[in-house]
Amino acid sequence: MGTSADTLRPLSKEGRIAVPGGDVWFGIAGDLGQVRTPLLVLHGGPGMNHQYLLPLADLSDERPVIFYDQLDAGASDRPNVPENWTIPRFLKEIDAVRDALSLDRVAVFGNSWGGTLAAAYGASRPAGLTALVLSSPLIVTETWIADNAAHKRALPSDVRATMDRCEADGRTDTPEYAAAVDLFYRRHLCRAEPWPDYLSASLADINVTCYEAMWGPNEFTCTGVLAGYDGADALANIAVPTLFTCGAHDEATPDSTRAFSQRVKGAEFRLFQASSHMAFIEERDVYIASVRAFLRSADG
Repeated sequence: MGTSADTLRPLSKEGRIAVPGGDVWFGIAGDLGQVRTPLLVLHGGPGMNHQYLLPLADLSDERPVIFYDQLDAGASDRPNVPENWTIPRFLKEIDAVRDALSLDRVAVFGNSWGGTLAAAYGASRPAGLTALVLSSPLIVTETWIADNAAHKRALPSDVRATMDRCEADGRTDTPEYAAAVDLFYRRHLCRAEPWPDYLSASLADINVTCYEAMWGPNEFTCTGVLAGYDGADALANIAVPTLFTCGAHDEATPDSTRAFSQRVKGAEFRLFQASSHMAFIEERDVYIASVRAFLRSADG
């Protein structure tokens, strides 16, 4: 399924940046002096970190790739202050990172919740934005919930019964529930076998406090800040070249992701047949080639 799962390009620089609410960690693969437009990478979660996205550093042979851990995630500050958990603050965070690194021109990649932010950022039409890659993005919470409820119904009946029982009893922190959800994840989150160490490390590092406050107690229930979120209409405001990607087995289903792509004028849609939510891991070589070609075209 592509390049050796654990082979990653090293970061050339790391540091910290002051953003609204605290300081965030950043890392750069490549060199900011490279000619092609930098790519700024937004991770999912909420409350996850950048590590699982490190395959995107493969693009750093021709453009700098900038990763950062959002506030309350990874190596960044974790004040766990509810006032920070709003989309407007996260968008200001993007601007703060850009300003600190002098990213006058930038392309933005966002996966999952990071795709939520990338789409909202693009819809705000910031100066210097040249392109968007929306990787399996969360655009409408109710659509996401419905699509994953359908995935859940397709699980073996005993697994589904265990999940339903644990969720009803509030026991989603038990080994029993974790074992049941693991099957869902290996079908719809990442189908690579085995999971690379950097993905496992990223999942183990999630800030549960932030995740539960912004999303909810589990993947199938949204009771947090993102309950009722609907960014679909705003997609029409995006005015830069945009690529939507997803896997055939994705939590962000092909039908929904394709429909969202049709709301962005001129957007491209790419489906990865052997993948779920992390095609940049599951079909790394072909995924990187697709994003590379798209970004080169957007560079002009």
